[in-house]
Amino acid sequence: MAKASLRRPENREGDFFVDSTCIDCDTCRWMVPEVFGRMNEQSMVQQQPRSGELLRRSFQALLACPTQSIGAGSLKMPPHILADFPLAIDGPIYHLGFHSKESYGATAYLILHPEGNIMVDSPRYTKALAEQIERHGGVKHLFLTHSDDVADHQKFHDHFKCERWLHCADAKGVLLNLEQIFEQETRIYSDVEIITTPGHTEGSCCLQYGKYLFTGDHLAWSVRLKHLYAFYSYHDNWAQLIESMEKLQLKSFEWVLPGHGRRFNAQVEVMRQQMTYCLDWIRLQK
Repeated sequence: MAKASLRRPENREGDFFVDSTCIDCDTCRWMVPEVFGRMNEQSMVQQQPRSGELLRRSFQALLACPTQSIGAGSLKMPPHILADFPLAIDGPIYHLGFHSKESYGATAYLILHPEGNIMVDSPRYTKALAEQIERHGGVKHLFLTHSDDVADHQKFHDHFKCERWLHCADAKGVLLNLEQIFEQETRIYSDVEIITTPGHTEGSCCLQYGKYLFTGDHLAWSVRLKHLYAFYSYHDNWAQLIESMEKLQLKSFEWVLPGHGRRFNAQVEVMRQQMTYCLDWIRLQK
């Protein structure tokens, strides 16, 4: 729970505030950009939510915050806010909220699939979220894009008895015990494809379901650059990252749904143009 004694002085006066335990993960800022901003490398309240939908979304951000750094002062959160998660994004795709500090606030998703639902990366486990997921049909598969964003995967596995998927290059230590350790590109269902995209980690993968591409820490929208950008870190292997991006450029999709960074939605033609911008940017970083 956020502490008023740690309230950042950058916050606008009022009930909602961010305290100094913020890890600058960006979650609240993309969830409610009207309310939350950034100053001195942490989030802050730039406008107090007074009522209606803005207040509701601010409470959603409070629940999603991985470090519980958002407080609401004298305001009481309506009990129905807990039932807002999973939050609908588009069609069968949902934002699970309850980000985890163990994965630095990465976003996790739920795909409602007729053959069995898929969780993409793991949020923070709470009983309330698990019960809400049960109302959507539970989880049959838990796909982990890479080893950084696994969070409470074990607790969700224990609760739903779901099969966990992870590329063998990232399966180390306790992650060796997962049910589906794969080496080559494969499919969870006939219409759900795992695409190997090494670059951020050696075992980083994306997941494509129709027009939706779940990218983990591989690809996201950059507010600063105003185009898609790719993450790197695994030995700074730019050639490997370019190869992974060239592979994705051949795919057709309309949604980029990342673990870290901002999501992006556009028609296929615009998305391909954005992928070209991204590749040009990567080549300049070499």
